Amino acid sequence: MVGREWLHFSGELVARMAAWLDILRHFGILDALDILIVAYVIYRLLILIRGTRAVQLLKGVIVILLATAVSNFLHLQALNWLLNKIITLGLFAIPVVFQPELRRALEQLGRGGFFWFSFTTDNEDIKRAASEIVKASQVLSKTKTGALIVIERNTGLSEYIETGTLVEGKVSTELLLNTFIPNTPLHDGAVVVRGDKMVAAGCFLPLTESRDLDRQLGTRHRAALGVTEQSDAVAVVVSEETGRVSLAVDGVLTQDLSEAALRELLDSLLTPKRATTFKFLSRKAES
Repeated sequence: MVGREWLHFSGELVARMAAWLDILRHFGILDALDILIVAYVIYRLLILIRGTRAVQLLKGVIVILLATAVSNFLHLQALNWLLNKIITLGLFAIPVVFQPELRRALEQLGRGGFFWFSFTTDNEDIKRAASEIVKASQVLSKTKTGALIVIERNTGLSEYIETGTLVEGKVSTELLLNTFIPNTPLHDGAVVVRGDKMVAAGCFLPLTESRDLDRQLGTRHRAALGVTEQSDAVAVVVSEETGRVSLAVDGVLTQDLSEAALRELLDSLLTPKRATTFKFLSRKAES
């Protein structure tokens, strides 16, 4: 009897859901929802590639598609045949050419930063580490000592940690200052921080592929942008030439930060909020 009642209830539920779907479809609500979802996905993909060389490649693809349509309309058989062959070859080349962008998109999906909300909790250790990083950056800024500190968040940075020297020490101002002393083995690389631990130093990072950056930005700034383009890490940079402190996140570089501004940014980025957060990506540098 219980099984029959359950089957009857399930049948009624399915019938009601089908009826509601028919109503929504009748008024075009489902079609509108479908269009909005597709438009949003295209919007996020465009933001994902903005500021990278993929933009120029995408323009080239659009030109080829338009030329193919025009040649087909004008019945230019030879040109149309050639363009169709190029498109066929391009279908195999796209995964290779757009590999960095596809990787970033999959990483966004994996860490929940593409479609949905994220929930996190407070952590006093992260607050303390952020405070030590701010103090160290101010001392390094005054002495014009170059530094690059990368703070891991959700995306793991093990592939970059393996390129450096393991430290596994608690983050402190003194430890950071000693690490970036000029002419020492670990001075030129990046420090990677995980939680309240300085995991490794002297790490090599990928450089940004963006061509729209100020030419005065050095390798440290380009590495900071590169690692934040390929992960959700936060990078603090101290310029060796000017002593200015900058912060990079999601491929955005904010330059010439004061101590208060840097502390506020790190608190907002590293201190988890109880409320929901929704992230949008950008690729342009902010000054």
